[in-house]
Amino acid sequence: MQEMMRSFGVPVWKKAPFLRFLPPLISGILIQLQLHFQLPELLIAVVGFVIAYVAGGFLPLSLQFKLNVLQGFVINLLLVTTGAIVIYNQDIRNQANWAGHFYTIQDKLTVTINEEPIEKLQTIKAEGSIENIVHNGKQIKCTGKILIYFAKDSSVLVPSYGQIIVINKNLQAVRNSGNPGSFDYKRYLAYKNIYHQVYLRSADYTLLRAENIDPFRHFIFNARKNILGILKTRLHGHERELSIAEALLIGYTEDLDRNLVQAYSNTGVVHIIAISGLHLGLIYVMISWIFQKIPLIRRSQVARVIFILSCLWMFSFITGGSASVLRSAVMFSCIVIGKGIGKGAIIYNSLAASAFILLCYNPYFLWDAGFQLSYLAVFGIVIFQRPLYHLFYAKNKLIRQLWQLSSVSIAAQIFTFPVCLYYFHQFPNTFLFTNIMMVPLSSLILFAEIILIGLAWMPFIAGLLGTCIYGMVWLMNNIILWFNQLPYAVYSNISITPVSTLLLYVIIILIALWLFYKSKTALILSLSCSSIFFATRAFEYWKSNTARKIIIYNIPQHVAIDFIAGNSFRFIGDTVVSNSLLYNFHLKPARISLYLDKDMESLPGLVQQNKFFKFAGTSLLLIDSQVTYVPLHNKIMVDYIVLSKNSNISVKGLLETFLCKQFILDGSNSLWKIVKWKKDFEQLHLPFYSVPEQGALIIAGSDLSNSPYE
Repeated sequence: MQEMMRSFGVPVWKKAPFLRFLPPLISGILIQLQLHFQLPELLIAVVGFVIAYVAGGFLPLSLQFKLNVLQGFVINLLLVTTGAIVIYNQDIRNQANWAGHFYTIQDKLTVTINEEPIEKLQTIKAEGSIENIVHNGKQIKCTGKILIYFAKDSSVLVPSYGQIIVINKNLQAVRNSGNPGSFDYKRYLAYKNIYHQVYLRSADYTLLRAENIDPFRHFIFNARKNILGILKTRLHGHERELSIAEALLIGYTEDLDRNLVQAYSNTGVVHIIAISGLHLGLIYVMISWIFQKIPLIRRSQVARVIFILSCLWMFSFITGGSASVLRSAVMFSCIVIGKGIGKGAIIYNSLAASAFILLCYNPYFLWDAGFQLSYLAVFGIVIFQRPLYHLFYAKNKLIRQLWQLSSVSIAAQIFTFPVCLYYFHQFPNTFLFTNIMMVPLSSLILFAEIILIGLAWMPFIAGLLGTCIYGMVWLMNNIILWFNQLPYAVYSNISITPVSTLLLYVIIILIALWLFYKSKTALILSLSCSSIFFATRAFEYWKSNTARKIIIYNIPQHVAIDFIAGNSFRFIGDTVVSNSLLYNFHLKPARISLYLDKDMESLPGLVQQNKFFKFAGTSLLLIDSQVTYVPLHNKIMVDYIVLSKNSNISVKGLLETFLCKQFILDGSNSLWKIVKWKKDFEQLHLPFYSVPEQGALIIAGSDLSNSPYE
């Protein structure tokens, strides 16, 4: 196996030491996330490992040589502990002055707006930093972050970056929808150290005159605002093209048309409209070429590295300094420095070093899809592009260049497609053709936009550039939309588990070892892993095919219920949910994760009479309007009653008509109505379930056949 991993006679890991440092650091992060060691325990471990390593240096040389493996093991343990300490320090809940340790209901908060508010469909969203908690008239200095949603009406004066407000409304804990397959929003915000949110109307806060502005962040926000202003001026009246231009240059996605974004995703070029390594790579190529032409800089390797790094970071900050572009800047900085030092396997060391630095800065990047895809794509290109390119040789220069670009796209796709299947549940079948056309075109657009920003003070030239940018973006959009409309353009609705994703990567690596090094062992192992992969998939399909479920979804202001039999389902609820973006956000992920592909008007085993349903031996009544029920001596037995749409129903009145196993309050109800119903249920000692507070309710398995009323 060692021979397979050798490059130019020297093992890759000896030429790239950070490749050895990265796995133990990641292991430490994962271990700490599961076991939650306290800081004193971690510090004691660090001291112990350091003492063990230093003590080894005082041993006789012959003994040091024999214990060389043990010393390496101690270093790895030290790196594991470092990873644990890094994530411990990153978790704001471990800080003594975290606001969550002090906050109680009815406390007031002094909060600084730490970003420019973003306008959403129904609210205006901003992130705030807690400065003080006012408890019983006393101020407690603390720290923490919250999400703030301002009401969208004329009476609300939305503060801007740096302004300070006093909030006199209770915070709400961040919750997930609980819908199957849904995005784990709670974990996403927790990894940004945000655990609370609040919705504010004008009477819920007071805007203070004081400000708390960081000059550097203020500069970034102003630069971003000015760039957006220039683009909006030069592309005025072309909203779709403007939104793509904004996303392409600075990663501003708030104006994007969601259907257009889906088309980019379906055709495998969504990376074009998300600031990533591609953009920094293009900038790097451009400035490297420019500095290669300047004699004074060309003669000095150090000067060239300094100037290239300066330009990369200047672009990163001026375009808004988003997390994704800064990650890419760190990656390319390590690559530039690595190339300035040496060649060969140093590219692996540069990539691993940049990942090491980023994870030490913020270990939660490990769960960021952008972070994962960026590194997987680059590693894929580094490992596979050259062997793929040499598989085919064309005498024609144009064909040779097209194949070179194709080999880059294929190499990047090899290492990213398992993660894409896991996160996005689809594979773009046309990715090769779209990337061949879109990468060069998007590069021209990006360079044109940079020149436009630099020459915005010259109206005539800026106007011409704006027209050219509009034309190129229009062409790019229409090509993407055309490809998206082709039959079988995308293989979608793929559900894949984390275990299956890891198996795919093992299979890819083993097949690569077999192809590149003719290893029979790798071939046998790859076939074995493939068998396990397909057996796992077959078991998942079999399990889903035998399932019977009822799902009451958590969708704000809407009724949504699925009755499921195998891979077939029947939807009951608001039709708008199935015909809007709500479907993509709530229902589609659930149906993909449950392998549902048949929407049936007549579902086997489901009996419906008005709003009363009987399915797999379980009865369910949906009450979504004002209905008067007649008191009965022989009460109607029903397993579940779903209360929806703020229906004006008396709980005591229902009990005169029905015997119910559990009451369900779905997401279509207002919180004030849920609070009122909950008081009634608690007073009468009745079982109930609040979907908005507890997440979607899945009635499955024994719950469907264990009706006490049969």
